[in-house]
Amino acid sequence: MSDTTAAVLSRFSLAGRKALVTGASRGIGRALATGLASAGAAVAVSGRDEAALEGVIARIIGAGGRAVAVPFDVSSVEQIRAGVAQAAEKLGGLDILVNNAGMEQVCPSLDVDEDLWDRIQDTNLKGAFFCAQAAARIMSDTGGGAIINLCSLTSEVGVPTAAAYGASKSGLLGLTRTLATEWAGRGIRVNGIGPGYFRTDMTEVFFEDEAWARRMQASIPAGRFGEVDDLIGAAVFLASPAAAYVTGTLLYVDGGYMASI
Repeated sequence: MSDTTAAVLSRFSLAGRKALVTGASRGIGRALATGLASAGAAVAVSGRDEAALEGVIARIIGAGGRAVAVPFDVSSVEQIRAGVAQAAEKLGGLDILVNNAGMEQVCPSLDVDEDLWDRIQDTNLKGAFFCAQAAARIMSDTGGGAIINLCSLTSEVGVPTAAAYGASKSGLLGLTRTLATEWAGRGIRVNGIGPGYFRTDMTEVFFEDEAWARRMQASIPAGRFGEVDDLIGAAVFLASPAAAYVTGTLLYVDGGYMASI
């Protein structure tokens, strides 16, 4: 390997960085946590399923990485503040936050009640903001860091039966841009990742409709649905020094779907 190649690749390394990933017990969050660890970061995994978090930790440690569990509920501001502080204490700092925790419940808009609306907003939007706020207070005192928000196609595209979810993800994109401009002077970069159609526990309800799945797959230029590991490269890039001048952007990982509509 040439010195030039090594220098370029080193820009993508997360060695010595400390990361917190919310909603890391399964699906996309688990993939991102293991991916950041593979790139060299020490990772705190958060979620409400403590047994599942232990499984993620075992996977990371088994591959030679470092990981700790910090269970908390992102719909509780009190738990967020304690959990983020605990993650930083266990890791010896905090350089990266991945706001992945989220929920969705398919429901016709005329049937959405206040409880459903509040549960989705509290998790997807309010929780992401207060996690970012708690992390930024730490990062501001230690030279900065990177915050990555898991947005959605619904951040910019309307999807029937997803009014509450789409509102939360549109709000998350706006939040991403606002925090990026406000915190750039603190050395904190804030970006979003917009996954396309991925088959996860949360999205399984859509894939149960085989006719919908066939139509949707045909509309994706890449010709397939996403695999959770397809998101790792985007997260590593946005968290790394390679993205030192990238902030306030939304990176779609969607097989070309958004470009084609």
